[in-house]
Amino acid sequence: MTEWDIKKLRILRTLRERGTVTATAEALLMTPSAVSQQLSNLARQLDVTLLEAHGRRVRLTDAAHLVLRHAEAVFAQLERAEADLEGYAKGETGEVRVGAFSTAVPALVVPAVRRLRETHPGLEVRVREAEAAEAYELLADGAVDLALSLAAHAPTARDPRFARVPLLADPLDVALPTHHPLAAAPGLRLADLSGEAWIFGGSGPWSEITTAACEAAGFVPAQAHSAAGWTAILAMVEAGMGVALVPRMAAAERRTGVVMRVLEADQPRRHVVAAVRRGAEDGPAVGRALAALRAVAGERA
Repeated sequence: MTEWDIKKLRILRTLRERGTVTATAEALLMTPSAVSQQLSNLARQLDVTLLEAHGRRVRLTDAAHLVLRHAEAVFAQLERAEADLEGYAKGETGEVRVGAFSTAVPALVVPAVRRLRETHPGLEVRVREAEAAEAYELLADGAVDLALSLAAHAPTARDPRFARVPLLADPLDVALPTHHPLAAAPGLRLADLSGEAWIFGGSGPWSEITTAACEAAGFVPAQAHSAAGWTAILAMVEAGMGVALVPRMAAAERRTGVVMRVLEADQPRRHVVAAVRRGAEDGPAVGRALAALRAVAGERA
């Protein structure tokens, strides 16, 4: 296959535009002899005659015009590639892969994706739901570029592999059935619910969060039921089977038969962080995604 030399093709195109070897040399800051030499080499590479004598000047042959018709398509594609690379360098194009826990997807990631589609439509975000252990494994393996988790389940700040970025302190509200005696009680505190039946996860993050919040309020919650998802937890609350702590980020799951009460002085919070491979936080595309997540988190706060 013929080896095409972009530099020599540009010289040939400039000769077509300027008309003479001397003018071409001046435009390209070359000597006339260097221009002639480069064009002679191009003719040998392509095995065609590119120039023919025309009085004291030269003119392009039909073969040269044929070559340039194809070369123009190459030049146009290179211009597009250069523009794409410039956009990539500025974080305006490219791809960012995000791994995030379940409630963070609708509350933080989806609004951030919408924001990026408006401000940087050339930047593609791919989302993968993953709890902390899986998300950080994916991040370490390079399968995602950015991971969202609760701070309590993120690698420590001393982990040399990752850089952590705080996003949000998410308040935990208490879910009560609408007919509960404390559904409209003023100044509700978590300690007021110490005698209630509680609904939370049998194990894992939500079990730890509920237990820790209640213990900080001075009691150990009596677990009546357990479930892994908010739909099931809130359905049981609605049926009067118990009460539950619910992160405000899970607001989309709320049901008409459930009252969400904001707790007073002892309101617990869970902290949400993003993490990237250390050094990647300065990357343009990842930086755009982080900025969008911080903006959404700031609006929620």
